[in-house]
Amino acid sequence: VQLQASGGGLVQAGGSLRLSCAASGSIVRIDDMGWYRQAPGKRRDLVATITSGGVTNYADSVKGRFTISRDNAKNTMYLQMSSLKPEDTAVYYCNAQLLYNDYGSLSAHNYWGQGTQVTVSS
Repeated sequence: VQLQASGGGLVQAGGSLRLSCAASGSIVRIDDMGWYRQAPGKRRDLVATITSGGVTNYADSVKGRFTISRDNAKNTMYLQMSSLKPEDTAVYYCNAQLLYNDYGSLSAHNYWGQGTQVTVSS
């Protein structure tokens, strides 16, 4: 099983970016998914989460600017980021709690993607 994050880049303040996180492998079910970010010298913080049913939760700092969504048929999660600020600069990581087929047995595990860099210039 693998989580692949993509979509990061360099953008000016006020701009937009869309991150994607695709899960692949012998996946049976994906439960909660989320985006986290880590700026240099800081801890990894929650950005937004989404349940399999579409219930969302956001950090106060991104409410009204970021939108998390998912396509369960594609095992993919998105983060639409608008009105970006320099303080949004960080490596963004996706996370998923999922059930997968482990050589004929079902196993549950929490996975992290490799991270994608978002840089917002002032």
